[in-house]
Amino acid sequence: MESRTVPTGEQLRAARSLLRWERKDLALASKLSEPTIKRLEATRGAVNAHPVTIEALLRAFDAAGVELIEAVDGKGPGVRFKTDQPPA
Repeated sequence: MESRTVPTGEQLRAARSLLRWERKDLALASKLSEPTIKRLEATRGAVNAHPVTIEALLRAFDAAGVELIEAVDGKGPGVRFKTDQPPA
C-alpha cells in the first residue's frame, strides 16, 4: 500500500460521522479495538499510531467510500465521499 500522510484525530471523527458509524462500526471494519479508536479520535492534529493501525483505518474508510484529504494550499485537511453518491 502506498505511503500516506498521517490523518488527524479530527479527520477520523469526521470520516466516521460522514458514514454515520459508531465507534463499534469502525472497530469492526478496521479490526481495531474501540478504545484504540477513541484514543486516536481524541488526538488534536496528527495521530500517533503504528503505521499498521493507520493503514487499517484508512483501508476501512476507503472500502466504505470515504477518503481523507490532505491539507493543500493553505486549506486544512478534510474528508469526503469518493463519489458524488454517498454509500447506502
